[in-house]
Amino acid sequence: MSGESSGREVFRFGTFELDARAGELRKQGARIKLQEQPLRILEMLLAQPGQLVTREELRSRLWPSDSFVDFDHGLNKAINKLREALDDSAESPRFVETVPRRGYRMISPLGKAQGRIESLVVLPLEDLAHDPAQEYFADGLTEALITSLAKIGALRVISRTTAMRYKQTDKSVPQIAQELNVDAVVEGTVQRSGERVRISAQLIQASTDTHMWAESYERDLRDILALESEVARAIATEVQAKLTPREEAQLARTRPVNPDAYEAYLIARHYWSQRSGEALKKAAEYFRQAVEKDPTYAPAHAGLADMCASAGVWGLVPPAEGAAKGKALARKALEIDETGEAHAALGWAILLYDYDYAEAEKEFQQAIALYPDYAFAHMWYGLCLCCVDRLEEALAHGRRGLQLDHLSPIVNMCYAFVIWILRDWDRCIYQCRRALDINPDFLTLRWMLANALQAKSCHEEAIRERQRVVDASGSTLFLAELGSSYAAAGKRTEALRILDQLHELRGHKYVMAHSIALIHAGLGERDDGFRWLDAALEERSASLAYVNVDPRLDCLRPDPRFQKLLDRMQQAHR
Repeated sequence: MSGESSGREVFRFGTFELDARAGELRKQGARIKLQEQPLRILEMLLAQPGQLVTREELRSRLWPSDSFVDFDHGLNKAINKLREALDDSAESPRFVETVPRRGYRMISPLGKAQGRIESLVVLPLEDLAHDPAQEYFADGLTEALITSLAKIGALRVISRTTAMRYKQTDKSVPQIAQELNVDAVVEGTVQRSGERVRISAQLIQASTDTHMWAESYERDLRDILALESEVARAIATEVQAKLTPREEAQLARTRPVNPDAYEAYLIARHYWSQRSGEALKKAAEYFRQAVEKDPTYAPAHAGLADMCASAGVWGLVPPAEGAAKGKALARKALEIDETGEAHAALGWAILLYDYDYAEAEKEFQQAIALYPDYAFAHMWYGLCLCCVDRLEEALAHGRRGLQLDHLSPIVNMCYAFVIWILRDWDRCIYQCRRALDINPDFLTLRWMLANALQAKSCHEEAIRERQRVVDASGSTLFLAELGSSYAAAGKRTEALRILDQLHELRGHKYVMAHSIALIHAGLGERDDGFRWLDAALEERSASLAYVNVDPRLDCLRPDPRFQKLLDRMQQAHR
C-alpha cells in the first residue's frame, strides 16, 4: 500500500486500526481480511478525514487503465467489500458516506496517538446523599462540567445525552471508552450540605485504566460557577489541552450567582432534557423563575430563549410569544455575557421569526466559534443551511451534531429532516426508525417518520404515525399534519373534517396558518394554499422558514405567486 496521501502509517477509527505500511486492517487487534483495492480506498479516505474523495481521484489512482464500465463495476464492488469489513451501511453510515454521483468521505473521527488525550466523557456525577428528590442537582452539575469542557476546541467531549446513558452503569472504564471512542473518562461525586457543595473528580486514562489526576473542591453555592470552571481548567491542564486566549477568558469569566436562581436553572435543564410537552412547560416555568431570581444570570435568559423559539416552531405559542420573545431573551443574555449558547439561541430565533438566513448564519458561526462541541448549534445551523438549499453543508453540520450527541432524539430528528429535504425518503425512514429504537415515545421523531412515509406514498402507514402523535400530544400542529396526510392520500372528506376542526380551534387557541396551508396544498387547492401562506407570513409562522425547500409544497413551487412569497419574506427583515 502507498502512504502518499498523508505520510501517516497507522490510522485508528472506531474499534478499527489500519496499518498502512503492513497493509493490514485490524479490529481490536484481530486482523480482518480485505482485498487490495478496498484497502487502498480505505487509506485514501482516512488520509482526508471528513473530506470528499471523488470518483475521479479513485479512478485515476486505482483504475487508471480500465474502461468506465469496468471502473464503475470495480468501484462499487470494492466499496461494498469495504463496508462489509467495517460492518457499515450505505443507508446510515458510521464510517464511509456516499456523496451521490461524486464520491465518498470518511465521517468517523480518527483516533489519536497512544497516550495523547484529545477526547473524553464526563460520566454522571454520583450524588452521595442518594436522594431522588435531589437527582437533578448532580445531573445538572454533570452537564455544567461537560459544557465547560466542550468549549475547549482542542478536546472532543461527549454530550450530556450520551453520557447520561452510563448512569449507574456496571461497565468498566475501558469498556465505556471503547464504546464512545474516547481517550479518557472523568468520574466523580457531588455532595451538598445546605448552601455548601463539594465535588470530587478524577481523570482516568482509558488505554491503561490508570488514574491521572484527582482532586476535591468545596464552595459556597453562590460560587458554583467558579467551581465548575476550576475543575474544567484543572482537567484541561492535566491533558495538556492548548487553550486559545478566548477559551482562557471564557473559563476565567465567572461571577457569583443567586443560589435559588441556579437551583431553578438546574431543574429547568432537567426538564428541558426530557423534551416531552409537559416537561417543556415545567422547564419554561423554572427558567422564568431563574431569570426572576437573578436577572443577571445569562444562562437562564439563553435557556428561556431556546424554550420560547422551540415552543413557537411546534405551534405551542403564537410567534410573538415564541421566536420574537426568544430573540429578545437571547440578546439580553448576550448583553450580560457572550456565550455560544446565547448566540445559537439568537440565530435560532432569527431564523424562525425574521427568515433572515444570512444573519442567523452569522450567529450560528459565532456560537460554534465559542462552543465548538455544542450539538444544538450545529443542528440549528444545519437547518438554516437547508433553508437556502446548501444541503451538503447542512448534512455536514447534521453529522457533526450526531457525532457530538448521537443518542439525542432531537438531534437525530433534525438530521433526518435534512435527509428529508434531500428527498432521500428511504434513508430518512431508516434514520428515524433507528433513533426510535432507542426513544420509541419521542413524538417529533414519529412526526418526521410520517413526513418521509407520506412523501414515499406509504399513506396508510403515515396516517397511523400521525394519529399516534396527535393522540399523545393534542397539538394543533400535529392535527394539521394529519390533515395534510389525509389530503395526500386522497381522503378528501377526512382532510376537510380536520380543516373544520382547526378553524373552530382558531377561535380560542393558536393554530399556525402555515399548517392550514399544507392541507390546502395537499388537496390541490392552490388559491387557498397561497392565501394561507400569505397569512403565515403576516403572522410570522415559524415553520414558514422552510417553505422554499418543504417537499409538501412542491406542487405550489412552479406558480409565480411562490417566488413573490419568497421575495416578501426576504423583505420582512429589512
